Amino acid sequence: MDQRIINLFDEYTHKPLKRDDFLKRLAKLTGSMASALATLPLLEINYAHAETITRQDDRIKAESVTFPGSDTTMKGYLARPAAAGKYPAVVVIHENRGLNPHIEDVTRRMALAGFLALAPDALSGAGGTPTDEAQVRELFGKLDAQKTRENFVKALDYLKSRPDSTGKLGAVGFCWGGAMANQLAVHDPDLKAAVPFYGRQPEAADVPKIKAAVQLHYGGLDERINAGIPAYEEALKKARVPYELYVYEGAQHAFNNDTAPTRYNEAAAKLAWGRTIKFLKDKLV
Repeated sequence: MDQRIINLFDEYTHKPLKRDDFLKRLAKLTGSMASALATLPLLEINYAHAETITRQDDRIKAESVTFPGSDTTMKGYLARPAAAGKYPAVVVIHENRGLNPHIEDVTRRMALAGFLALAPDALSGAGGTPTDEAQVRELFGKLDAQKTRENFVKALDYLKSRPDSTGKLGAVGFCWGGAMANQLAVHDPDLKAAVPFYGRQPEAADVPKIKAAVQLHYGGLDERINAGIPAYEEALKKARVPYELYVYEGAQHAFNNDTAPTRYNEAAAKLAWGRTIKFLKDKLV
């Protein structure tokens, strides 16, 4: 697909671009409104492909949970290996689409890898993530950045307090969640490992606060996010923060999301996931 179309869709999903304006610009790129409407399903998320590990998989236990947030009762989806015991804990942080079937599946994947995994819902204060994506976009635009970050720190506190947790904490996040994983690394000294996927980088001045080891994953075609890599890497080196940085050439923003048909890159996603699990086990187990 024309990279300009993918870049436009990325702008639409990350900036306050109205749907009508997006479709008009898409029509200019595709040649007509009819072509734009035919292209749209190829760009939008398809949750029919979200379940790679079933909810009934007997190797894991999964449930909806609530826990105290900073300013609200937080909702979340928790999964862990079926066998009784204590496990290292990982917060799984969703994209700017909220806690949806894809992120729940990623949480089950994390549990299957041997972790106590929790996916908090950033939109808990609004009643939880709605199914209407336009409404999701609107609600994300109203989030208070500081309170939201504090709620995710509370998620780490909740995991640490659970009797099935070893108390060793990690975070993995995607897109909006990648930025939040970076922020947790800055603001929670108990975090041992942070794995942001194509997430906005923290301010260079905040990097010396990071106590966690960091593993960074970026799509080679993701110019918007990749513009922040050099300053972040320089700050990590200067602060002597242990880090790994991977750029997957030919991969788009959101390359790990297998419900995003035009941006999912199977080879990059599998390689990045394998690196993620190894990194988390090295740092937390």
